[in-house]
Amino acid sequence: MTVTLHFHGAAGTVTGSCYRVEHPQGQFLVDCGLFQGNKSVRDLNLKPTPFNPREIDFLLLTHAHIDHAGLLPKLYAEGWRGPMWMTEPTAGLLEYLLPDSAGIQ
Repeated sequence: MTVTLHFHGAAGTVTGSCYRVEHPQGQFLVDCGLFQGNKSVRDLNLKPTPFNPREIDFLLLTHAHIDHAGLLPKLYAEGWRGPMWMTEPTAGLLEYLLPDSAGIQ
């Protein structure tokens, strides 16, 4: 079985955590975070998503920090409708985090 890990954030920068895992049965994301920092880093949030969000089966969210979950509104706007897996406390915090994140974008 071949598994491929793609680094779409937190590589070359500290923020913007987003990893796509491809495996024979499909693909999923680990985090989908907002890039933070100087203007050139923040501009990364405006770039096209480097994969088709509609092809993502699910998202595993490690915790509710904006640099791990802040691009969820963008992912949703681009057509992703899959389930998210996370802890109950993380789900509770997203209720407050996501409206802020959508406003920042």
